[in-house]
Amino acid sequence: MNERPEPLSPDVLKADPFLHLAGRLVPGGHVLPVRVYYEDTDFSGIVYHANYLKFMERARSDHLRLIGVVQGDLFGEALAEAPGFAFVVRSMDLQFVRPARIDDVLEIHTAPLEVAGASITLQQKVMRGTELLVEGKVKVAFVSQGRARRIPDALRLAMKAAQEEAPRDGAATDGAPRG
Repeated sequence: MNERPEPLSPDVLKADPFLHLAGRLVPGGHVLPVRVYYEDTDFSGIVYHANYLKFMERARSDHLRLIGVVQGDLFGEALAEAPGFAFVVRSMDLQFVRPARIDDVLEIHTAPLEVAGASITLQQKVMRGTELLVEGKVKVAFVSQGRARRIPDALRLAMKAAQEEAPRDGAATDGAPRG
């Protein structure tokens, strides 16, 4: 696993010229902008409910990328520690508040709430500007050969660092500077 990079530093950009597509780190978490395309909508023209899960999954993956967790390296390290490993969604609690429509630009906010032995709990919000559309709490578990296993130390340290930057009330950030 790599050391935690300075987001969008010249060295990181040289290694991944498309890193800017991964959103941005904000105090306490991560924000990923997503445009709603025709393929994301149902026959009524609103975002199909399952597509919010895809948006949230992308945001979780890109959050890891920007805090320095190189998923390919993590997989190699985890295979040595825990053969047959996987990250699985253990639980999800979602509240659908308002619909999104084609051409909307959404922001998926992700903030770590808890880093436990074998799981990470994150709060995610789908926003359109300042308007809350979907809010969720997601618990992701690390398993190997069908059993929960301790999260690899490198990932634990990166997530703990991100969690320590999170607002004390556990709310996902709005991207505004804290101070």
